Amino acid sequence: MRSDWMLRPDWMIRCTVALLLLGFGALCVSVRAQGPGTPNAGTPNIVLIFADDLGFGDLGCYGQTRWKTPNIDSIATQGVRFTDFHSSQPVCSASRASLLTGCYANRIGIHGALGPAAKNGIHQDEVLVSELLKSKGYKTCAVGKWHLGHHPKFLPLEHGFDRYLGLPYSNDMWPHGPVVKPGTFPELPLIRGNQIIDPDVDAHDQSRLTEQYSDFALEFLGDSKDSPFFLYFAHTFPHVPLYAAESYRGNSAGGIYGDVLEEFDAVVGRILGFLRNNRLEDNTLVIFSSDNGPWLTYGDHAGSAGPLREGKGTVYEGGTRVPMLAKWPGRIPAGKVQNATAMTIDILPTIANFVGAPLPKHPIDGLDIADLLACKPDTKSPHEVFLHYFRQGELQAIRSGDWKLMLPHDVYCIVPDKLGSEGKPGQSKMRKITEAELYHLGNDIGETTNLAASQPEILRRLMELAQAGREELGDSLTQTVGAGIRPSGKVD
Repeated sequence: MRSDWMLRPDWMIRCTVALLLLGFGALCVSVRAQGPGTPNAGTPNIVLIFADDLGFGDLGCYGQTRWKTPNIDSIATQGVRFTDFHSSQPVCSASRASLLTGCYANRIGIHGALGPAAKNGIHQDEVLVSELLKSKGYKTCAVGKWHLGHHPKFLPLEHGFDRYLGLPYSNDMWPHGPVVKPGTFPELPLIRGNQIIDPDVDAHDQSRLTEQYSDFALEFLGDSKDSPFFLYFAHTFPHVPLYAAESYRGNSAGGIYGDVLEEFDAVVGRILGFLRNNRLEDNTLVIFSSDNGPWLTYGDHAGSAGPLREGKGTVYEGGTRVPMLAKWPGRIPAGKVQNATAMTIDILPTIANFVGAPLPKHPIDGLDIADLLACKPDTKSPHEVFLHYFRQGELQAIRSGDWKLMLPHDVYCIVPDKLGSEGKPGQSKMRKITEAELYHLGNDIGETTNLAASQPEILRRLMELAQAGREELGDSLTQTVGAGIRPSGKVD
């Protein structure tokens, strides 16, 4: 496969890369304010459901048969299913930061998974989807896992949400699990609003979380149905440790993992049922996705990446490519499949388009994908390049069209015959990528054949794009300090 880039002289490549670099920064803000579609100054309700560690192959509409997800699958039946949608990073806090701000997480100083000892969180100057919608008169609610800082100044009510119920970080950051060393974590708190209502969430409490989240979300919807609303339901599960209500245990053919997903599916059914019963479907955009791929080392307590390579904790496709479903009757056609590439960073600017809200004044990285959601003919991804960071600002991969470049870095891969079981992790093996690897995902979704040696021009083009990304957003692997990085929030 030849690319037009291969026919351009070097000086044009350099000029184009320079323009892309500017595109990462402030000059893109004015272009993004328009987006590919005409802004609609309406007030659709927004329901954004975000799973934790749900794999690309974990839903019925993506080929899963061991457990049933009919309510989640109905979003695809009534709307669009993406086959090439990505989280910006294969880890919790960073992926949530990108989803809610439209920025690559390292642009705003959020790395990895913030724990109870973290002294940083989302900065007060960042603009979250909740704040954007609140400025347009929306009632807003966050339910579930927050993970953008647990100190009071970082919690949801300080960042545009009217209500909140959930855990401040991952449910394995607690003292009760079988793999937690004594003294590693303090008690895990359940927070409502800004108040801790349960200072020590234990196994029994975790088995009740899904029902509590569901009831809280429905209470918010009932109170807000006469005004535009935004519900952000970021579920704690299927992140380990796995717990399901007693009425769901043992019901699926997929063990506790399947039980958890079937209970989650029932919650989605309750939300969709509320919209239907209150005649709100036609004016509600529903989006369902996941923060990263499955945590495969947990074996029978992990999901499936389907045909993809590896999972959570890597920037191979299994770590970043996630389910993405959306429906909005009259605006998103039913039963469509979208094969264009998009990312969680695109959610904020797309919602801004739909509600007619101005984008943040500071640079963001996402682009409006309203036309992709609408499945307009011949519409392509608005991005020339996607960057995949991981760990502390490491640029580990870059994507352009069907081409993906894995840059040199250390990656921890699963050992297939030594996976974990019953909630305990298996073994991982560190692999050093010493030279860049090039894959054509259109022909090789499993990233099995390295084409770097046979495609020198494509390799060179992606290397130049990677360097443009480094100059704007940094790269700790090459000790490059990015010009466009903003600090995270800090506590004393």
